[in-house]
Amino acid sequence: MKRSFLTSRRLALLSVGVVLALSIGLSGCFNADQSTTAPAPPAVGVFNMSNPQVQSLVAVQKRHTAHLMADPDVIGTAITVNDQHKPAILLLVTSRRAMEAAPKTLDGVPVKIMLTDRIVAMKGKPGGGGGGHGKVDHKAKQTAPIQLGTSGGWTHDLANGFCCGGTLGSLIQVGGQQRILSNYHVFEADIVSGGNNLVAKTGDAIIQPGLIDVNCNAANAQNVATLVVTKSLPNSNVDCSSANVISGMVDPSGAILEVGTLSAQTVAASIGQAVKKSGRTTGLSRSSITGLNATVSVSYEDECAGNTAFTKTFTGQIIVKNRGSKFLNSGDSGSLMVEDVSTNPRAVGLLFAGSSSTAVANPINDVLAFLGANMVGN
Repeated sequence: MKRSFLTSRRLALLSVGVVLALSIGLSGCFNADQSTTAPAPPAVGVFNMSNPQVQSLVAVQKRHTAHLMADPDVIGTAITVNDQHKPAILLLVTSRRAMEAAPKTLDGVPVKIMLTDRIVAMKGKPGGGGGGHGKVDHKAKQTAPIQLGTSGGWTHDLANGFCCGGTLGSLIQVGGQQRILSNYHVFEADIVSGGNNLVAKTGDAIIQPGLIDVNCNAANAQNVATLVVTKSLPNSNVDCSSANVISGMVDPSGAILEVGTLSAQTVAASIGQAVKKSGRTTGLSRSSITGLNATVSVSYEDECAGNTAFTKTFTGQIIVKNRGSKFLNSGDSGSLMVEDVSTNPRAVGLLFAGSSSTAVANPINDVLAFLGANMVGN
């Protein structure tokens, strides 16, 4: 998720309306999955995409996803386990009507239903918000070389009276160049001249902190990298972008705030897997994986606070529990999701979208393959 901030000339006029809008929006969400612990995986092996049980469910999921998602209130399907710890198909729905109409089984496989709000790669709402859960300020301007898991973004990410930004997620290696990894919609989603008379292009500065944390004035931030436009969307199955590190500006070990250094290895997602992330808005946060091989549709804007440019239906994604937006919130887009271990955790996925109850990540190996990259780590 990407967050936007209202520029000062419009903030005073809209502040009261924003408070009311946020109050209404937050009170309208409902999560049908009220369990407080992660679902336990089946006893046979690790419940990941290489598990034969998972593969048998994927076949069922593929047969039914298209007609299920023909209902506009069914926004996703995934592989999960139900409350009885049995392999199941997860349906993400946005209305009680769709919840009540949903099948109880598909080809004999149990169906688990989650009522949620829309899943979005959102630019965020006006204002600050999100103090994080740790002792480190992930929005503050750091002394170079910076650690990642921090506020940042495209230096010109300002249009239509708003400025936008997200999270500088992690360090990757592409050929002989170290790059900062984040999302397409954090670094290069401005694709029309529109409100700022600019589009994102290779060589543009990537700053820390992002515009949303420096009063929309890039002069108050620092240049830490230069953008490499790769246009992962709308045609690929990942929401990613990267930027070449400016010498001396980023810790070459790839250290992430409150996470530390990573392993150079990655790990596949599995149901019930404990994960954590370090991001601009919610800081260091922890959760668990609840769905694999997710198909989900996400809408994208053409610039900061712009028009809808396209809607992308992703497949093969990772679903993570996000009750009350405590794991992922606006401005956390681009955060790297890693296994929840204390030393040199392995990367699991790149977070990019969600709702107040659900977060979505690209599998990290899909991201690295698209960019021709490796993780920087031990």
